[in-house]
Amino acid sequence: MSMFAASSPEAKRSAPGPQREPGLSVIAPGMLVEGELITDGVVKIEGRVVGTVRAEQQVLVAKGGVVEGDIHTREAILGGEVRGSILAGERVEVQASSVVQGDIATQRIVVHEGGEVNGHVRMGDPRSESEGAENGDDGAGIRRPATSTTTPS
Repeated sequence: MSMFAASSPEAKRSAPGPQREPGLSVIAPGMLVEGELITDGVVKIEGRVVGTVRAEQQVLVAKGGVVEGDIHTREAILGGEVRGSILAGERVEVQASSVVQGDIATQRIVVHEGGEVNGHVRMGDPRSESEGAENGDDGAGIRRPATSTTTPS
């Protein structure tokens, strides 16, 4: 009989693996990311991202950070600059040092004195508005480009 019965092949197959919690990713100052950035956790942007940012939990754009693209997340806290639309399932906070050049769709929003939003703000549950999706609206007040296919002549 083995002293370490848990090391048997049967025990390894039935034992649950370690649960991994979503982590924190940091785009450091001076760093440039081009393309789509996707995480199941939190991303803090201190540098520059050119492209869409998708974070299940939270997007933090630090003072001096820049996002040139859309943000899709549960919560966005903005201290830097965003040039694109923001779709946040729960909350957006625009801090005094932040400038947003684009539309915001969220359930709750806080705009601190000095913070700028140059675009439309739509509040409410983005998932509850299904009729807009049929008209090129993503259900949160953010228009998406019409898709079409053409065949070469």
